[in-house]
Amino acid sequence: MKYLVFLLIPFLACNNEQKPDLTYDTSVANPAYAVEHPRVMFDEAHNNFHTADGRYKPFANLIRNDGYIVEQNKKQFTKESLAGYSVLVISNAKGKVEKYLSAFDEEECDIVRDWVENGGSLLLIADHYPMGSAAQPLATRFDVMMGNGSVEDSMHFEGSPQWKDQLVFSRANKLLKSHPITEGRNSSEKIQKVVVFTGQSLNGPADAQVLLELSSSAMETIPDSIWKADGKTYTRFQGPYPIQDKCMGLAMNFGKGRVVVLGEAACMTAQSDDTGKFGMNVPGNDNRQFALNVMRWLSGLY
Repeated sequence: MKYLVFLLIPFLACNNEQKPDLTYDTSVANPAYAVEHPRVMFDEAHNNFHTADGRYKPFANLIRNDGYIVEQNKKQFTKESLAGYSVLVISNAKGKVEKYLSAFDEEECDIVRDWVENGGSLLLIADHYPMGSAAQPLATRFDVMMGNGSVEDSMHFEGSPQWKDQLVFSRANKLLKSHPITEGRNSSEKIQKVVVFTGQSLNGPADAQVLLELSSSAMETIPDSIWKADGKTYTRFQGPYPIQDKCMGLAMNFGKGRVVVLGEAACMTAQSDDTGKFGMNVPGNDNRQFALNVMRWLSGLY
């Protein structure tokens, strides 16, 4: 069966009502790094929707409490600026003029690729449209293709039956795949369930290991065309289309370094909006431990 829906909407930024949930407890009882403290560069130089003092503050506080040193980056990436860091975190970068255009110039993409190849670790998070197309030039350096749409799943979701976009990846539904990130070092770190809050699909190279696998019932609505009129930018969407054999999270070794790419951002922090809480602050998921495990794997603990 072929599904086809046309949506025509003016291009707008992400929901400005989203805010960090500063009531969320980010303490860590047994920090992974009590003696040495890996340095993390948190990118804020590319029109990022998520910043360490903004909507990703709960994530930044969580990993600080796990022993990481988090430093905010306000400049373009250079070989010199990345030196000395263990992990580079980029969450929802956007183009400067048009948000769907590349957030990074070609030289920056090459610099980050070379840095990872020589031993750095990258956490690249790009959410639903327009984040996928903005991050695609950098993702391409690691042979990762982004769906750049909005994913729903009629069979594996929680929350609103209207949108079906609060996707569940669990051991029970077999969409949470085995990897050091999902297994942890012991039973207390083992992930049972990750919940994401909308997102885009990903397709990685053959040697990438899937963390969050999209099911045969997952569908994606994707942008079809973009144009300007009356001082506004409009986007037409088509679909939803089946996206079996794709994922929403993957991990890979790249040269001497490591890469994790996620197609959804809210699962790694704690936020709220007019509808309530969403992210690791929603009871019943292991998103908090998942975020810790991702960072620990990237920093070489696993």
